Amino acid sequence: QVQLVESGGGLVQIGGSLRLSCTASGFISGIRSMGWYRQAPGKQRELAATIATDGTTNYADYVEGRFTISRDNAENTVYLQMNDLKFEDTAIYYCKANKLQSVYWGQGTQVTVSS
Repeated sequence: QVQLVESGGGLVQIGGSLRLSCTASGFISGIRSMGWYRQAPGKQRELAATIATDGTTNYADYVEGRFTISRDNAENTVYLQMNDLKFEDTAIYYCKANKLQSVYWGQGTQVTVSS
């Protein structure tokens, strides 16, 4: 089993920044890609960004250069730096890890963008 613990969410004003962290523990050997997804009220969960073991990144179109995903393999942690936050970025942000044929999710961290 792999456990994922997210942190860093909170309340921020429009145009502000937040940095989310996700630390993996447990049987982490074999984890390949990790990523961040988000789910706004009444909407389906959607991709924000992913990063592979080799550092290859993938971003959703709506990120528009505002988010940066990074990974510290030594600390088993993935980060999501979010800048120029918009009201529509309000959502619960979930960390995801892919390991072989298994998928693991964190419990989520709330990001609320207000005016």
